Amino acid sequence: MNRIWNFVAEYSLLLISGAALALIWANLAPEAYHHFVDFELFHGGPIGHVHDDGAGHVTRSFTLHFLVNDVLMAFFFAVAGKEVWEAIALKNGSLRGKCAFTPLIATAGGMIGPVTVYLVGAAILGKLALLGNGWAIPTATDIAFSYLIGRLVFGPGHPAIGFLLLVAIADDAAGLVILAVFYPQGDIAPVWLLLSVLAAVAAYGLFNRLPRWLDRGKQDRPNSTWVRTKLSWWPYLVAGIVSWFAFHKAGIHPALGLLPIIPAIPHAEIDYGIFAEEEVHQHDLLNEAEHKLKIPVEAILFLFGLMNAGVEFSAVGAATVLVLAGLIIGKPLGILLFGSFASKTLKLGLPEGMKQSDLFVVGCVAAIGFTVSLFVASVAFAPGAVQDAAKMGALLSFGAAAISLVVGRVLNARGTAAPDPSPTAAE
Repeated sequence: MNRIWNFVAEYSLLLISGAALALIWANLAPEAYHHFVDFELFHGGPIGHVHDDGAGHVTRSFTLHFLVNDVLMAFFFAVAGKEVWEAIALKNGSLRGKCAFTPLIATAGGMIGPVTVYLVGAAILGKLALLGNGWAIPTATDIAFSYLIGRLVFGPGHPAIGFLLLVAIADDAAGLVILAVFYPQGDIAPVWLLLSVLAAVAAYGLFNRLPRWLDRGKQDRPNSTWVRTKLSWWPYLVAGIVSWFAFHKAGIHPALGLLPIIPAIPHAEIDYGIFAEEEVHQHDLLNEAEHKLKIPVEAILFLFGLMNAGVEFSAVGAATVLVLAGLIIGKPLGILLFGSFASKTLKLGLPEGMKQSDLFVVGCVAAIGFTVSLFVASVAFAPGAVQDAAKMGALLSFGAAAISLVVGRVLNARGTAAPDPSPTAAE
């Protein structure tokens, strides 16, 4: 648990610092801030933001914003994707088996609720056409901040903490799919994804599966050892670069470009849970790659906050209200309704010691969107007043932390449910 706490504390501190600096800078010297964010590193290369002069002449501009959001954030999503993949694919994965059904169904509610509130609100305001594309912004849950606040609300060791993490993992997985499917970058050219698949298959076949096949019956595993010691993670980095470029050319956000390579990397056969302390002692290549990325990703999150949180306080608008309403109202209600349906109507139950009222508290904690909400806002709307207003809603979702503390105290979140003596519960 100490590793989780250190992870959350370090990532949150740098992310908050970057966001705070961006807010101060954008409100004191907005022109200087936006000039910095949009500073062009080079022009006319094969990658970057697309610029069309209207006469059919298209060029690409590689800016600081593109470097952070499209290139460097790929490493952040790779770390998040690694945890999601392990939870789904590996033995004892936290999103496998009956124990995951209730949080998975609750996650569906935690996404449907915010979308419903956002779209209904936009329709009532008569701004559905203008703001409708931002429907996915309030679906996000910031894992790091949610875990941090969850510990404060429920107390360490409470069963609702594990439930909250399962919801956050599933939310992240769904969010990655939403980004890829609903927010393409430019024209879609899916044939390029074949290059990504080829890179993943080649990396797995040549540097993972083949050495193990050649080592059949050999206890010293000479081929696998040679690949591990001499080549290490370099083949997978090359495959990742190819996959990233394929996503970029396919029109899918390239920050997701490393995800197909994750299953190809040699990994442990068991999942200890999200950022589990036991993973420190895992020496498979996938976990070691995560350990090496730890400090770089901290710096990347600082830069992400700096590049994306710089909105002027005057930017508050309808999109701000809709994003906040989706998170603060839609997510708690969605998780409560769907979680109750799963646990009571479908009789899937809750973790031992967790009360029905804890579902609403979990929803309040999960309403902290921040990182992923900021990211979705940056791709849902073009730069300008609407995007800034939506980003302000993501930033103000920090208010869910205070709401969670109050609601948790009122509903006695730190108390646990009495054991159910019924035969069904015993099963």
